[in-house]
Amino acid sequence: MDFFGILSLLGGLCLFLYGMNVMGASLERASGGRLERILERLTSSPLKGVLLGAGVTAVIQSSSATTVMLVGFVNSGIMKLSRAIGIIMGANIGTTMTAWILSLSGIEGDSFVMRMLKPTSFTPILALVGIILLMMGKDDRKKDVGSIFLGFAVLMFGMEAMSAAVEPLADVPEFTSLLTKFSNPLLGLLAGAVLTAVIQSSSASVGILQALSVTGGFTFGSVIPIILGQNIGTCATALISSVGGNRGAKRTAFVHLYFNIIGSIVFLTLYYILNGIIHFGFADQVVDEAGIALVHSCFNVFSTLILLPFTRGLEKLAYLTLPETEEEREAQVREDDFPLLDSRFLATPGFAVEQCRTMACKMAELSKEAMLQAMNLIDAYGDREAARVEKLENLVDKYDDKLGAYLVQLNSKDLSYQESQNVSTLLHTISDLERIADHAVNVMELAQAMHKSKQKFSSKAMEELRVYQSAVADILNRSVKAFTENDYGLARTVEPLEEVVDGINKDIKKRHLKRLQKGKCTIELGLLLSDIATNYERVSDHCSNLAVYQIQTEDSSIEAHDYVNSLKDDTKKQFDSLVEEYAEMYTLP
Repeated sequence: MDFFGILSLLGGLCLFLYGMNVMGASLERASGGRLERILERLTSSPLKGVLLGAGVTAVIQSSSATTVMLVGFVNSGIMKLSRAIGIIMGANIGTTMTAWILSLSGIEGDSFVMRMLKPTSFTPILALVGIILLMMGKDDRKKDVGSIFLGFAVLMFGMEAMSAAVEPLADVPEFTSLLTKFSNPLLGLLAGAVLTAVIQSSSASVGILQALSVTGGFTFGSVIPIILGQNIGTCATALISSVGGNRGAKRTAFVHLYFNIIGSIVFLTLYYILNGIIHFGFADQVVDEAGIALVHSCFNVFSTLILLPFTRGLEKLAYLTLPETEEEREAQVREDDFPLLDSRFLATPGFAVEQCRTMACKMAELSKEAMLQAMNLIDAYGDREAARVEKLENLVDKYDDKLGAYLVQLNSKDLSYQESQNVSTLLHTISDLERIADHAVNVMELAQAMHKSKQKFSSKAMEELRVYQSAVADILNRSVKAFTENDYGLARTVEPLEEVVDGINKDIKKRHLKRLQKGKCTIELGLLLSDIATNYERVSDHCSNLAVYQIQTEDSSIEAHDYVNSLKDDTKKQFDSLVEEYAEMYTLP
C-alpha cells in the first residue's frame, strides 16, 4: 500500500466512525428518552432485561451507550444492580445488529433484487431521502430521521472506502504474515481489546475487522479471539464512566467486564477443546463480513445463555470486588442529594430532560407545602412549624441551584427544538417555584413578628384573611397540579382565579385602611397585613406564570405577555364565567 492508499484508508475510517456517531446520536435523539425510560421501568426479570437490552441497543446501535446509561441508573439509585445485569447481557446481543447490516456489502448476485440489497445500491437512495428530510423537514422528527439515513449512508461509504483501500494488501506477503500472528489466542484477544478500548465502540471495531476481511488474510480461527477481545475492550467505556460514581455504579461496570471475560474464557476453552478433538472444518476457511457477524452473534448469544442462570453469581462477584460498606447499608438518600441529576444522563438529552422534570415536580410540591404551612402560621403560630417552613425553603433553594446548573449543562448539548423549549420552560418554572418558597419565608417571618409582639388582627380582618388564604391555596394547588400532571385544562383555569385574587388583595387593603381611619386597627398591624397581602398576591402571580409555562408546552406559539389578553379577547365569555364563579367562591364577608 502506497502513501495515497493509506490516505484512502484513513479517510474511509473517518467516514465510517463519523457516520456511526451521527447515526447513533440521531437514533437516540429520535427516541426522545423513551427507550431509556423503558429500560428504567420494565426490568422485573433477568429474561425481560435481556430482551429489553437487546431491543434498545439494536435501535440505538451502541452497547456502550446502553451500559453507560445503566451505570447512571445504578449510581442514582433508580435501578438495582440485580436488574441491570440482564440488560447488560441483552445489550451485547443487540450490538451485533450493526455487524449484520455491514455484512450486506458482501452480498453477491446479478439479479436486480440481489444488486439492490448491496449497500452500494441502496445507500445512495437513503442518502437522497436523508438530505431531503434534513433540509426540507419542518419538524425535528423528520430531521432526525434524515440524519439517521445520512449517517448510515456515510457509514457505508466509509466501509466501502476502507475495503477498497485494503484490498490490494491481499497480494502483500508481509501483511498476510502479520495477520497470521493474530491466530495466537492471546495476541488476538489483546489486539481486539486494545482497538475497541481506543475507539470506544465494539460495533466500530467489528466493522473495521469486516473491512480488513476483504484481504482474505483472516480465517474463522484467527478472528474468533479478536472478536472476543473486542467484546472485552468495549467494557472500557463503562469502566471510565463509573469513575467518580458510587460503589454501585462501579459494580455495574465490573459486571459488564466479568460477563465478557467469563464468556470469552468459556467460549475459547470449549472451542479449542472441541477443535482439538473433532477438528472444525471451518476453522481454516477464509472469513468474510457475514462470517464475522455470525461469530460476533454466536459468541454473545452463547455467553448470555450460559451466564443468564448465574446473574446472582455475577452480582456476588461484583460485591466481592467492591464489598458493601457499613455506610452503604445505613445510607438513605439525604435531602441534599440529587441522584436523578447524574451527569451520565447528559449523553441522552431526552431522558435527562425527563429526569429534570421529575426533580422540578418534587420542587413544586416542596414550594407548595412551604407556602401552605406559612399561611397556617398566621392563624396558629408554632416554632416547630415555622422551622419547617425555613427548612423547606432551604431545600427548595438547593433544588434551584442543583437543577438550574444541570439544566444549563443540558442546554449546551445537542438538543432538539422541543427539548430546548422544555429546558427553557423548566428554567423559568424553577425560578418561580423558588420565589414562592421565598414568599413563604416572608409570611412566616411576619407571623413570627406578630407572635413575638403579641399582636392579633381583629376578628373581621381574620375572616377576610382566611378567605384570601383559601383563594391563594386554591390557585397554588391548581398550578402545581397542572404542572406535575401535565393538565393543560387545569392550567387554563389559573388565570381567571389570579384575577379574582388580585381583586381580593385590593379589597382587603381598602377595608383595612377604613378600619385604620376609624381607629379600629393600629398602623403597625396595618403594615403587617399589607405585607402579608402583598406576599399572597405575588405568590398568585408566580402561579399564573407556572400555568402559562405549562400551556406554552402544549402550544409554543403562545407568548407569555400576550396570554392574558388573548384569553380575554378569544374566550371572553368563558373567561368571565370562570372569574364570576371564583368571585362567588371567595367573596369577602
